[in-house]
Amino acid sequence: MSGWTERAEELQEFFYRHYWNERTAIMNQWYPLKEGTEGENYYYWWQAHAIDVLVDGWERSRDEKYLERARELARGLKASNGGTYRHDYYDDMEWTALALLRMYDHTGEEKYKLAVLDLWTDIQTAWNGHMGGGLAWNKNQLDYKNTPANAPAAILAARLHARFGAEEDLAWAKRIYEWNLENLVDPETGFVWDGMNRIGDGRIDYDWAFTYCQGVMIGAGLELHALTGESRYLREAERTAQATIDRLVDPETGMLPDEGIDDTGLFKGILVRYVKLLIASGAEGAEAWADILRRNGETLRERGIDRASGAIGPSWSKPPAGPVQLSVRLSGVMLAEALAT
Repeated sequence: MSGWTERAEELQEFFYRHYWNERTAIMNQWYPLKEGTEGENYYYWWQAHAIDVLVDGWERSRDEKYLERARELARGLKASNGGTYRHDYYDDMEWTALALLRMYDHTGEEKYKLAVLDLWTDIQTAWNGHMGGGLAWNKNQLDYKNTPANAPAAILAARLHARFGAEEDLAWAKRIYEWNLENLVDPETGFVWDGMNRIGDGRIDYDWAFTYCQGVMIGAGLELHALTGESRYLREAERTAQATIDRLVDPETGMLPDEGIDDTGLFKGILVRYVKLLIASGAEGAEAWADILRRNGETLRERGIDRASGAIGPSWSKPPAGPVQLSVRLSGVMLAEALAT
């Protein structure tokens, strides 16, 4: 799309300059940095997506600065997490594994492959019999099952099989996907629900309608279709993509929703990452989604970026007011990189 290569480069530079912390070797949570917040809980999983965004920059530009920045951040993430990538949250480890697998793809450095395989070994321990199977969200809450802990794991397992050929990884991808499909996808529409049994009552959170749940289920279907050639996986991804338009895209403006700050600030970017793959596949609905991303991008470019700082808020229709969280900024850069490629 015209002009987005330059815009993505510019936003990447703003992002790195504003959030990278040489002392901590991870990204700050805020820009401008709020007084007293540098040492607070840094949201491990946001750092994983920051690695992903830097890899996006490499894939677009082939500029070595992006891989070096990603290497530094990967080292800092491990150090700040106690010398390990393992974590109490299974979904957080999955995001990290997906990012590090891309690092392995582009660098060939064995340490990233070993880190991913170590994380994958730990992630598999999340599967248990609560709620009929599925991967738990947290090591301290094994009976709560949700899409963010399952669909990304199915993507990871499928990609591990594609790269290294282990049949058990393909079996894992299918098993995890089927559990998510049967338990957290509306059989009538294909819309993906977030989770079940969050407060121990067995209920599904039907009112938690998040963009990233749709994105990762679309991604899982695309990965399994690519591996198996089975058309049902593609049809299921297409159905969820259409359900996302029907429920979460403004019918008049074509805009994706403002999902706020904190963790939800990252959700749109994750949807964009996997919708981009849907568009590239030429699947049914690809043209509609290409138009949606273009409309979101043009609105962001015209009305949603602070011209002085390059800051992007949770709404892509207006510039941010006040400090901007890393999560929110990452989503905006993901949109720019998707449009650039």
